Amino acid sequence: MRLVEAVPNVSEGRRTEVVDAIAAAAASVAGAHLLDRTSDASHNRSVLTLAGEAAAVPEALERMVEAAIAGIDMERHSGEHPRIGAVDVVPFVPLEGTTMADCVGLARSFGRRIAERFGLPVYLYAAAAIRPERVKLADVRHGEYEGLKAEIGNPGREPDFGPARMHPTAGATVVGARPFLIAWNVNLATGDLELAKRIAREVRESSGGLPAVQARGFAIEEPRCAQVSMNLLDTDRTPIWRAYEEVRDLAAAEGVDVLETELIGLAPLAAFLAVADRAGEAADRPIEERVLAAGRYLRLRDASPLQALELRLRAIQGVAGS
Repeated sequence: MRLVEAVPNVSEGRRTEVVDAIAAAAASVAGAHLLDRTSDASHNRSVLTLAGEAAAVPEALERMVEAAIAGIDMERHSGEHPRIGAVDVVPFVPLEGTTMADCVGLARSFGRRIAERFGLPVYLYAAAAIRPERVKLADVRHGEYEGLKAEIGNPGREPDFGPARMHPTAGATVVGARPFLIAWNVNLATGDLELAKRIAREVRESSGGLPAVQARGFAIEEPRCAQVSMNLLDTDRTPIWRAYEEVRDLAAAEGVDVLETELIGLAPLAAFLAVADRAGEAADRPIEERVLAAGRYLRLRDASPLQALELRLRAIQGVAGS
């Protein structure tokens, strides 16, 4: 079976009923499983994790796009996280039996499909990018919704698919193909936003920090604290434990503790097991216990074995097959 993951990010994290409708649409296709949904009110953003058959996941995503367009008006949207549209970004990620080339094909065909059906401007990024200047998501989202709205008709800012104008309420969408990315936040036991920004500069690769790490500092409302928000692009190069220890130690040097960390969506089982090794958890312990030990080491909020993608997918497939 060819399996693929998709991790759509939608620009709504406060109205539960809207996120419920979007999630229900994503879960309505046989063969595509909604593994996780995470909402953040401060960022006003929700991240859904779908996995399943390569033929079923794009259909589930199209239904999700339809629900998001119905429920989100970007003219009224505000939040901490960068965004350009109601369905802000849709990455495809290869799983069992699927290659990156397969996901590039899925991303490009899906992007064209939703552009034509919904009148959405669609940009391609990461491995699916057609233009080299659009490989990085941050470059595509430069200026965010408001900036792109003013510039979308300019040479070089036009979309890869769809009209060179923003959708009246849904803005624009970015679609791509990439390896597994771990979205992960470290909440500090302080409200000092400048400290979070300094730490983010220290740890991100673009500033000379850790390889394959993107980071930004935010002030968030729930819990009320400063946050170092990270994307870990390659945990073979920078494991979760290394990113955690770096942020922890930089904060401790200024007399601040880590309050907790939070995983946005899921992470590969191998990434958790690497943390368990670092924490000294015996390799012969049950996998579920090793994942929980990793969560304790990271001070992970609501730590559960089902935060490991493979364990979540196995559990859902077991329920579906029973």
